[in-house]
Amino acid sequence: MRRMLTYSFAALTLCWATLAQAAIAPALLQPLAGDDPDARVEAVARIAASGSPDARKLLQALLDEKLMATPAGQLLIVHDGQAVDAASGQAVALPDGADGVVVNNRLRGAAEAALSGLALLAPAREQRLAAAQALQARDVDPAQAPLLRQALARETDPDIQGILRQLVATADLQSGDPARRKAAVTALADSGTPALRPQLQAILARNPDGTYIETDEALRTAAATTLAAIERRATRNDIVANLFYGVSLGSVLLLAALGLAITFGLMGIINMAHGELLMIGAYTTYVVQSLFRHYLPGALDWYLAAALPAGFAVAFAVGVLLERSVIRWLYGRPLETLLATWGISLVLMQAVRTVFGAQNVEVANPAWMSGGVTVLGSLVLPWNRIAIIVFAVLVVGAVWLVLNRTRLGLFVRAVMQNRRMADCVGVPTGRIDMLTFGLGSGIAGLGGVALSQLGNVGPDLGQSYIVDSFMVVVLGGVGQLAGTVIGALGLGEINKFLEPLAGAVMAKICILVVIIIFIQRRPQGLFALKGRSVE
Repeated sequence: MRRMLTYSFAALTLCWATLAQAAIAPALLQPLAGDDPDARVEAVARIAASGSPDARKLLQALLDEKLMATPAGQLLIVHDGQAVDAASGQAVALPDGADGVVVNNRLRGAAEAALSGLALLAPAREQRLAAAQALQARDVDPAQAPLLRQALARETDPDIQGILRQLVATADLQSGDPARRKAAVTALADSGTPALRPQLQAILARNPDGTYIETDEALRTAAATTLAAIERRATRNDIVANLFYGVSLGSVLLLAALGLAITFGLMGIINMAHGELLMIGAYTTYVVQSLFRHYLPGALDWYLAAALPAGFAVAFAVGVLLERSVIRWLYGRPLETLLATWGISLVLMQAVRTVFGAQNVEVANPAWMSGGVTVLGSLVLPWNRIAIIVFAVLVVGAVWLVLNRTRLGLFVRAVMQNRRMADCVGVPTGRIDMLTFGLGSGIAGLGGVALSQLGNVGPDLGQSYIVDSFMVVVLGGVGQLAGTVIGALGLGEINKFLEPLAGAVMAKICILVVIIIFIQRRPQGLFALKGRSVE
């Protein structure tokens, strides 16, 4: 009896040692040394399904092109001239005739997806969430279903669990078991993922004679129900997305046009250099960011707090300089102001090219403005656009307070409505003209700070917004703050809803035609400015 126990213990010990060394079964590795592309991709999925650390090492070696095969079909991981048997994990001598395993794009994609699947078993939540989201963006291989189920069984985070359930159902959608496919189709009804449409439509496809390719009627019914649910959710998400991006675009147009509403709407100056004042605000943001990177790298995320007043101050100073040197001699002569400010815009663009170069410069978003918030399951609203919407509301509120609740605003309204009478009662009209133009220019600088958070900054930045800014001001009513707000938001929403139907270029043409017709019918715009006299 004692001898039998001894033999049994020795046998168990030998089996355990064998399992510890043979981390990956040679049968799983053999297809990788062959030439069958389908078998190689399937082998990658099966190796990943084991979930072992050795599988991770093997797949990483495959991606790094450090996997070699001998003429006998043995796979070796070679690093710095040292070879390790992929099956046993033991060091071996590199035999003659060993050649590297060829990795094409398909095999590389399968290996990357497999590594993402293995990351689902990582201890860190952030790593598991990133792996789940990476797999969500790919086509899930049915062979990954066991690994996904294993990860789902171990997962405790609700957010990751939801993604994993969807991934398991997506993998089961390609299963050969009708019951499992039906359960997967039903489970995907709440996912709302548009990428599933082709697979569901394939279930509902017909043969040339009109009969269904899929013979299971219950499966077809479930697929039709799920497809309809996905279409409804996609339509709802599109409407919400267009509303949000329309408000976002309207906020950008509002920030670009708000300063012009003062210089053109209240002062009657056709300032063709307004776009370049936006550009100056954007380049000021770039300079402030560069200074923070060099002198205050630990506070880089807060460079916008310094860029906002700096952008306003620099654009204000440039506006005051332009008004005192050029604009003050051209009041009441709109054609001359148009030509003069157009020349000034060329000078400003060339000055920026001379100082900063002709290439665009990058202004990075602070960390707190990166990423976005997910709503309605799959719609992501970027934080930088949400911040710009909030910023536009604050700027409009500040401008309204300045124009309606301050002494400067009282003088501005008095000068713009009746310059002669204001001059007679002691209002310094020349100084008010200077401050008003500077205020409009400073607001344009704030708009440039906001625009720098949406893309690269270049010398031609302002040219993209000057025409839209004039359209907003003319549509809303010359000199009317409320009209400017409504015009900007209205143009933003119309543009975003027309773009998917007619394309970006045709949408702008349609908007321009509508504005022309509107101005023909109502030249004063949405709101008329009463009692104005700029003599």
